[in-house]
Amino acid sequence: MTDYFVLLNEPRRPWLEPEALKAKFLKLAAETHPDKRRSTNEAEKNSANRCYAELNTAFQCLSEPKSRLRHLLELELGARPEDVQQIPNTLADLFAGVATACRNADAFLAEKGKATSPLLQVRLLERGQDRVEKLNDLQKKLGGLYEKLVGELKSLDGKWTTAEVASRRELLPELEDFYRLFSYFSRWHSQIQERIVQLTL
Repeated sequence: MTDYFVLLNEPRRPWLEPEALKAKFLKLAAETHPDKRRSTNEAEKNSANRCYAELNTAFQCLSEPKSRLRHLLELELGARPEDVQQIPNTLADLFAGVATACRNADAFLAEKGKATSPLLQVRLLERGQDRVEKLNDLQKKLGGLYEKLVGELKSLDGKWTTAEVASRRELLPELEDFYRLFSYFSRWHSQIQERIVQLTL
């Protein structure tokens, strides 16, 4: 497995500053971009394209907390962490709220799809705007909780960077918990965003 941290000259850790990571990626990308290589040799061109593509993949992976944590855990454990398990009790109400909002949006979209009367379509448009506002409010709530989770991850990163290498293994279960939490938030954000887009079409 390619170590994306090594590829981007970053330390193997749970948190990376997004702007610093982006700057490093852009510098490396400019240096390795296939257009900079004037070789006519097909093998060298293919190699340059592969190198550039891998660099881009590394940046995409490390720039997002969920994928960065999964990659870090894969490197540390030698295996991919188990997929998301049972939702923690602390997120049960939020999960129920997201599920209800998505079900309501889906039911409304089905109703809207059957409407043929222009008058009914106008009424549904008003109701659709109300649903979009509620979904946007839920996205804001998720965003606030996500930012709180990022803060907690930064705190764990502090423990990780000050711990002896051998002691870091004790932090891996906590990293797995963070990976799963980011997975929930990522999935819920996508589900809500998908409904918002459908409602605004």
